[in-house]
Amino acid sequence: MARIAGVNIPTNKRVEIALTYIHGIGHTTAKEIIKKLKIKPETRVSDLTDQEILHIRETIDADHTVEGDLRREHAMNIKRLMDLACYRGLRHRKGLPVRGQRTHTNARTRKGKAKPIAGKKK
Repeated sequence: MARIAGVNIPTNKRVEIALTYIHGIGHTTAKEIIKKLKIKPETRVSDLTDQEILHIRETIDADHTVEGDLRREHAMNIKRLMDLACYRGLRHRKGLPVRGQRTHTNARTRKGKAKPIAGKKK
């Protein structure tokens, strides 16, 4: 099992698909990495040599922000907005939709399970 950027990538899948298991690498980025290293897209991870895995690991470390660093950066961006107390930061703080969606109905993913309000019956 190949371990790249702290993630065990599946051995029975194609390299192109297996790289997407790393947080921060999607289909387009995976294709670019494969093209840059001249690895055939249909190659399975189990068929890669140790040298090729090493090259993939080095390329990802050098050119891309992935896994923990990316998650930390994302969290810090949200924290910065909340500290500024700008509109988006306040929405994050309250747990409401940030990008202008309606909240009268829907928005259940962001707001959580509906809470009954006492004395609302008539």
